[in-house]
Amino acid sequence: MSASVSVRDNTDAARFEAWIGGELAGYAEYARTGSVVEYPHTEVRPDHEGEGIGGALARTALDDARERDLRVRASCPFISGWLERHPEYQDLRDR
Repeated sequence: MSASVSVRDNTDAARFEAWIGGELAGYAEYARTGSVVEYPHTEVRPDHEGEGIGGALARTALDDARERDLRVRASCPFISGWLERHPEYQDLRDR
């Protein structure tokens, strides 16, 4: 992952955004309803693939869900796959 990546919550757009310098490198959309947050789509710009941007987005989004005490629905294939590879986040899944 690039040392200069910054992930922040853009609440107006309902998505976490990964920025490198002044450039948007990727985002993970979310929808919060009650005690559940759903992550329907994650996208990383092609010129930033393989830099760990998606993982940084997933980790930030799931850490945020944990802090808010939300259950997670990962309809996005990337977030779902990331969750599968990181057992320390399994307790967040909305079953």
